[in-house]
Amino acid sequence: MKKNLPNLLTCCNLLCGSLGIVFLLEDRGVPAAYFVWAACLFDFFDGFSARMLKVASPIGKELDSLADVISFGLLPAMVMYKLIGTTTTSDLLPYLGFLVAVFSAVRLAIFNVDETQRDSFKGLNTPANSLFITSLPLIRPQVGDWLYQPWMLIAITIVFSLLLVSRIEIFALKFKNFKWAENRVRFTFLILSVLLLAILQVLAIPLIIILYIVLSLGDKALSG
Repeated sequence: MKKNLPNLLTCCNLLCGSLGIVFLLEDRGVPAAYFVWAACLFDFFDGFSARMLKVASPIGKELDSLADVISFGLLPAMVMYKLIGTTTTSDLLPYLGFLVAVFSAVRLAIFNVDETQRDSFKGLNTPANSLFITSLPLIRPQVGDWLYQPWMLIAITIVFSLLLVSRIEIFALKFKNFKWAENRVRFTFLILSVLLLAILQVLAIPLIIILYIVLSLGDKALSG
């Protein structure tokens, strides 16, 4: 039974992504971000349980990527497609949002064969990218319409798609121990993230993802 627990959690991740797509297509009024948040929890605990129970398997790894391409690839791509569609009369521009799905799939394929990404990521990971994109509809009342121009949304789509397949080293939130010297960037990120959430609430989400990227670049520069 225990060997199937991680795969069950991965399937819950996939289910969250699938339901998010349905709710988005049917305009049921439940933000796609909620489904992404739930998918992120299942995505974290499937890997955590596999390591704790020592039941990691090649099938689990492949299943995880298949789930991620739906929850953290197709779902945010559809969110961007709809966002761009609300800002332009063009029939073609909204389809640029699906670059997110394409580059997410490429990023996950690279991750599966790249043995150097065990302790850190090369390029922005798909959950972080998905959190950023699906937060955009939520923060619109706070930031106003300046961010929701077609050229801005297309620029975000292109930049974050390229970040997915970049070779920028992004730290992973995996603790081998709790020593400050070895985890300063992780502790700094977590502390600042909690403060941002407490102060800004949902508006903090895209800022946390930007902070994640900036701290990764800064940590790499300092360690290099």
